Amino acid sequence: MAMKVVILVNAVIASIWCAPPRRCEPGEEFLGWCKPPVEHTPRCSDLVLGYCDDMPYSHTIFPNLVEHRNRDDVEESAEYLLLSVVHSLLNGECTPDVRLLGCSVLAPRCESGRVLRPCRSSCEAARRRCTHAFDTIRMAWPYFLDCDRFFVSEEEGCYDPLEGLRAEETPEMLAASVAPEEAATILQFVYHTHTQLLNTLKRTAANCPDIARTYTIGSSSEAKDLLVIEFSNNPGQHELLEPEVKYVANIHGDEALGRELLLYLAQYLCSEYQLGNARVQTLVNSTRIHLLPSMNPDGYQLASAESNAGGDVDYDEDGRYERHMTGRGNGQNIDLNRNFPDLTSIAYNRRRHRYHRTDHIPIPDAYWFGKVAPETYAVMKWIRSIPFVLSASLHGGDLLVSYPYDLSKHPQEGALFSPTPDEQVFKQLARVYADSHRTMTSNNTERCGSDFTDQGSIINGAEWYSIRGGMADFNYLHTNCFELTVELSCEKFPPEEELYNAWQDNKEALLSFLESVHRGIKGIVKDEEGRGIKGAIVSVKGVRHDIITAEKGDYWRLLTPGIHIVTASARGYTRAMKKIYLPARLEKAGRVDFLLQKATLNPDDEDYVPITPSMGTYERFDPYNQFARYNVRDATAPGIERQENPWWWSYFARSTGTAPNWLLKVD
Repeated sequence: MAMKVVILVNAVIASIWCAPPRRCEPGEEFLGWCKPPVEHTPRCSDLVLGYCDDMPYSHTIFPNLVEHRNRDDVEESAEYLLLSVVHSLLNGECTPDVRLLGCSVLAPRCESGRVLRPCRSSCEAARRRCTHAFDTIRMAWPYFLDCDRFFVSEEEGCYDPLEGLRAEETPEMLAASVAPEEAATILQFVYHTHTQLLNTLKRTAANCPDIARTYTIGSSSEAKDLLVIEFSNNPGQHELLEPEVKYVANIHGDEALGRELLLYLAQYLCSEYQLGNARVQTLVNSTRIHLLPSMNPDGYQLASAESNAGGDVDYDEDGRYERHMTGRGNGQNIDLNRNFPDLTSIAYNRRRHRYHRTDHIPIPDAYWFGKVAPETYAVMKWIRSIPFVLSASLHGGDLLVSYPYDLSKHPQEGALFSPTPDEQVFKQLARVYADSHRTMTSNNTERCGSDFTDQGSIINGAEWYSIRGGMADFNYLHTNCFELTVELSCEKFPPEEELYNAWQDNKEALLSFLESVHRGIKGIVKDEEGRGIKGAIVSVKGVRHDIITAEKGDYWRLLTPGIHIVTASARGYTRAMKKIYLPARLEKAGRVDFLLQKATLNPDDEDYVPITPSMGTYERFDPYNQFARYNVRDATAPGIERQENPWWWSYFARSTGTAPNWLLKVD
């Protein structure tokens, strides 16, 4: 019994001793029945956070403004991690401003045992200047930089955390600082999956709805969208006398640089237009630009997987770098740049005829009984539906610009100079890109194997090597469009760390080539009532390649400087002829209109105009509906791509062990 009493007494004592201290009632502390709570008064401590060691003060206080209790809490937080990498995330823009503002919240200034808050005006100025930088990488403005929540006005007593930074800036540095309306475009130089590519294009168009839109021209063999982004001051419509120009990349899936460059170009055009870049605004307002970053997304997916796994690397007998990767062809293993109708052979066969033509050659019916890739089919329909004037396809594996013809005029000669009737125009256009490229024409550049620097790094395609069924020849011989082939880099799939330099090498060339569509002449062919004549023929004396007017009678004819005799004609009208002079320094296309008079002509008359290519067999496209299935989208395929987290998300989630959703920008 005594033992039970002892145990019971000990249990009661233990329960009283271990119980949490209760709140003292008045007077109880004097009787020893309870202890008053000990209050820990916050006090100033040394500021020892590495990324905040250049703040204009040396003491801070905890808990901080976001309730971190101590230094360890801060250093383990996603907020502090953001400050440590913000310079790299924003490519140096808005730093150290954002970092210093963040430190003023995570390690607030402490004086005489109390917090001195940063000024709201400093936060608001930084947010106006830097929001676009966060928008570009799809990151929300950090919650702990909420100017109303964590910052105060001058009347409430504050300090400027950027004051020391401003004091160190010289007048020259201040003059060179970037104002919000002059801020540079921020790009992330990484490779994109197909879903990321689609989302980037759609997001870019959404950011610039007044000048951009996206549209799909078809699907790949594995049902991936072939998405185009268009830039114009009136997107979605062909405007009278506004030329149409396009870039097509990633025709070969393992040649990946071009697709990234077009993604960068799209973001650059959108951002710079909004920021008031006069050159970009002039270009977009006067040109309709179409960008197809990936014609072969299936091949890219294969090549990308191999690249991530590490492809085979070899060196040839001269020590040149070679990398062999899968994914050159599409999902059906078709080389898309050999899959177009061979119209070049038809053009060569016509040379023996007195009045032979090298334009608007119809697609032979026999072509449709071969293997036509869905990507090829989609691109052919696309270029037939829009009156493109100029185009470039972006490839990889060398450093030069080639131009048609790409098929040798002699079947037994694989490398034979084979010029088009527009040889001089093509050379002029090729020089625009090559000369504007940062290293293409330089003798100091490490060459890939084909050294044509003595020719300005431009070459006739067939003289380089001959191919049949190429896209550039098809553009030239079937439509009004002049297309060149740009070889962007020795490496077809360069490492990510080389993407920034590749953009810098090509940015000026990409812009200059787009601007070159405004060379030559343009105009409208009208009847006596002032109505545009669709399908009228515009000819240049001495050049056996004609241009056909668009829906409302407008046309564009790329020409070299000099004197030209130009004729406009249409069935049922008399011809009109003009002699023109194009100065060498003419910065925009000369305006040359034609007025045609109605006439009843006989085939024996000198002015008789034969049936235009817009009639007859030219209109026959997939005449037997062999590939009608390519026009039907997979009903099970989602219309909207799955939204992927930004490229930086996994770094924060993995590093902090949490999901900092406050970093995600809500579109």
